[in-house]
Amino acid sequence: MAPDRIFSRREIEGLIANGDSIIITQNNVLRLNAWHERHPGGHLVIRHMVGREATDELNISHSQQTLATVNRYRIGRVEGPWVNFTPPIQGGVFRPLKDKHDTARLDTEDSSEESSDEAASDSGRSVASSRTSVDVEDIDLISVPDRMTIATGSESTAQAFAFLRSKEKHVNTDESTAHIKKSIQDEVDNDRDHYPSLDAETQHDIAIKFRALHERVRNEGYYDLRVSEYIKEMIRYSILFAGFIYCLRQGWIIASATCLGFFWQQIMFTAHDAGHRAITHNIIYDTLIGIFIGDFCCGLSIGWWKSSHNVHHLVTNSPEHDPDIQNVPLFSTSPSFMSSIQSSYYGICFPWDKFAEWSIKYQKYTYYPVMAIARFNLYFLSWAHLISTRANTKSFMAWTRPTEVCAIALYSIWYYKFLLYDSIPTWKLRALFLLVSHVATLPLHVQITLSHWGTSTADLGPRESFAMRQLRTTMDIACPAWLDFVHGGLQFQAVHHLFPRVPRHNLRRLQTLVREFAAETGIDYQIKGFVAANKHMLGRLDDITQLAKLLAECQAHMAETGESGLH
Repeated sequence: MAPDRIFSRREIEGLIANGDSIIITQNNVLRLNAWHERHPGGHLVIRHMVGREATDELNISHSQQTLATVNRYRIGRVEGPWVNFTPPIQGGVFRPLKDKHDTARLDTEDSSEESSDEAASDSGRSVASSRTSVDVEDIDLISVPDRMTIATGSESTAQAFAFLRSKEKHVNTDESTAHIKKSIQDEVDNDRDHYPSLDAETQHDIAIKFRALHERVRNEGYYDLRVSEYIKEMIRYSILFAGFIYCLRQGWIIASATCLGFFWQQIMFTAHDAGHRAITHNIIYDTLIGIFIGDFCCGLSIGWWKSSHNVHHLVTNSPEHDPDIQNVPLFSTSPSFMSSIQSSYYGICFPWDKFAEWSIKYQKYTYYPVMAIARFNLYFLSWAHLISTRANTKSFMAWTRPTEVCAIALYSIWYYKFLLYDSIPTWKLRALFLLVSHVATLPLHVQITLSHWGTSTADLGPRESFAMRQLRTTMDIACPAWLDFVHGGLQFQAVHHLFPRVPRHNLRRLQTLVREFAAETGIDYQIKGFVAANKHMLGRLDDITQLAKLLAECQAHMAETGESGLH
């Protein structure tokens, strides 16, 4: 397909309806079908960008060298500012082109795809024939609570609208569900009142100013590695590891386990940097660093973390799409979960059942105990990822999966065999060491949830700019500079979400620029002290608990009287 071709919005819609993964960047039209199975960051991040202007998401996630290669997927251009579609994976509905001859011509002219990817594209196009010709704009006009998630991008238009109609029918006969919808809509309305307008001009202006800020970040060296900071980190890691060994040899089980837990907690901050390619900015070197730290030293799959975390960065705090907040039945941070949402990441439904209803009543009390043992769940998620098809990639990074399996196997040998079994004499002491070493990582789990669980989960639709969504759904934690090592630099989550590849040692300096950007654009920059942030987050959990209790009482009242009691 001629790279100079000008595409209309209707033609882009038709291509997406035919199964093509089309994204827009700086008015260039990219078709990324060939990259689905080879993208090191996973195919879901591509699917969440389909039909969208993705310049900012691409720029902040990739190096200049990588960005220079995207032109190979360019099939043409669009004119004027692009108005985003809702991606198919998020429930967007697209009409095939009515002119079948033109559709065939569009499909056959592209000579840049590989033969295997053409076959994949053809299989996707066969689905399009069953799609109903419905104006995609109608989806965007549906209120946010009604835009229910379609789990995969291959769902047909007819299926999408049947799903929406079934939900609407259910809502009309269930007042408690209508109350959930109202709670969701209230959060949407509150965000619309407190943040800049969603009109195209305002959001385009925010995007332009963010790109200027990003250029300044590049030019002023914020992406540069500060080797001295990592030397300090390595000294701290070495002291903690030496403390673990020394105390173990002295027979001080609790002290030894605590040192090891703190070692894990601290060194995983560097694994986080490696996962974002924020150390060497070389994907192979940083992946090797991540595997050594995450898999071998800590027993956690860096591949799982990247797969989940990359999606989290794109669809932050979306109940249906962000795996980092999908914690039902133990926790709910949004009333959306009370509708038994379908996860586009896991491909399963998170049912709002009796156990969830009971568990959520106590979530503000169970938060810290669960965070204390959350590391055990990370082991499960790591192995679940490595044995799933999600860990497969046909790119030059295909070696990562077997390497990770070997590294975690070696972790299991040194931790469970050499440490717990060979070095600790009794089962009682072994169990104590196991528990204490894992509980000691509590600060890390609190840190990674604190900045999001207390912020908005509202979906303001596809017109919202990248920068505004990140600042709206993320909160920074204020602390003195000398305490940065405790938080690992990740207390600057809002800054980090805008510039994930910036080394965390540079985030405190960068925060000043982000504050200026937020003030200039009128976006609320959320920042609280550590104690205040904990109170705020627990308050959010309690708000959801109170809503869950109200709905449970409503359902009990309906069972007795036939009336909802919601007035």
